Amino acid sequence: MTDYRRLRVALLGAGAVGSQVAALLRQHADELADRAGARLELVGIAVRDVDAKRDVELPQELFTTDADALIVGSDIVIELMGGIEPARTYLLHAINSGADVVTANKALLATHGPEIFDAADQVGAEVYYEAAAAGAIPIIRPLRDSLAGDRVQRIMGIVNGTTNYILDRMDTEGAEFSDVLADAQRLGYAEADPTADVEGYDAAQKAAILASLAFHTTVPLEAVHREGITAIDSSMMDAARHAGYVIKLLAVCERLTEESGESISVRVYPALIDRAHPLASVHGANNAVFVQAEAAGNLMFYGAGAGGVQTASAVLGDVVSAARRHIAGGVGVGESTLANLPIVPVGRVTTRYQITLEVDDQPGVLATVAGILSDGRVSIATVEQTVEQTVAQAVGDARDSEGGVARLVIGTHKALEQDLSETVDRLAASGVVERVVSVLRVEGN
Repeated sequence: MTDYRRLRVALLGAGAVGSQVAALLRQHADELADRAGARLELVGIAVRDVDAKRDVELPQELFTTDADALIVGSDIVIELMGGIEPARTYLLHAINSGADVVTANKALLATHGPEIFDAADQVGAEVYYEAAAAGAIPIIRPLRDSLAGDRVQRIMGIVNGTTNYILDRMDTEGAEFSDVLADAQRLGYAEADPTADVEGYDAAQKAAILASLAFHTTVPLEAVHREGITAIDSSMMDAARHAGYVIKLLAVCERLTEESGESISVRVYPALIDRAHPLASVHGANNAVFVQAEAAGNLMFYGAGAGGVQTASAVLGDVVSAARRHIAGGVGVGESTLANLPIVPVGRVTTRYQITLEVDDQPGVLATVAGILSDGRVSIATVEQTVEQTVAQAVGDARDSEGGVARLVIGTHKALEQDLSETVDRLAASGVVERVVSVLRVEGN
């Protein structure tokens, strides 16, 4: 057996991912040593409760509640606790102690990333976070390294497995949101409190990380426009399917060219994707990231976006990279944010839309709706109308031969988000529109 240098590895957190990382570090110790050029010695695991039940069996003597003592003297610190504090404090302590750090903590990086990266730059350490954006999918390194010489124009990502599972079942089975959510919670795809997933917070954190890398610009979380999927229902799914679309919760990171120069938009919302687009075929709880680069063209990264052993794969890849850097020596590679592009609000984004309205089934209504759209600089591409008869009409009562409710599904050409939003408000207040059922963006074109 080769006599490798030993590197001390500290692990913070032993949940679904942490316990798998610990088990794999021990199980594949010889293999990892050959790949890293150093023997990775797991010296301890910091947890809140040393007696808690774990997903895998690990030696009890590894566990400690003293994270600070564990960090001191470690060469690599893996943070898999989640949340902001005490994870932020521990990571800064590790960096200032001379360790490289590996984390899957998207919330922490989306809110305190610049502080953590700056601390690492100050001491020549490096922060690795492949598992923070899309679970097992390798996307951080391609954006940071492989595409560093290219210009990324756009990223569209399905980066939350819970919402993709819900929307996929609603599409394929015609199920309602609440029923599928209950199943997702029962199966462990969704938390008891699913807010972070279904309201888009998780996806927004990942979008901030991806956009920061792709556009070499610090993207604060508050600059990410966010909408969730709780308003999506089976009728919206039916309309999307009829028009040749599928609804996905997308993280969209886009480079914009305006008269004033280049800027970026970062947003998360449910959107329509043509069924021929690669992202439309992402089913179940899987994730995918579709990257459009100036020279490389279209690239697709697909796989498991969550899961203990799957995410552990990405974490261990980072650990091996950190070990190799320790052996090679030199300072860590800092984050590139010098482009410093301005981040525009969602109102300045241009895309296509599908607007669904309920209107009175009366002569002249369609002309009025078309006029309001035209006045708002929103051009109609397609219109489809269906009519729901009143009970009197259905039985042929001549006293109520007119009336009823018509549903209009309007597809638009590209329009400015701000113009579209103002126009929809005018439609809602026009007197001919009973209800604005939905407004969905069309992406991927």
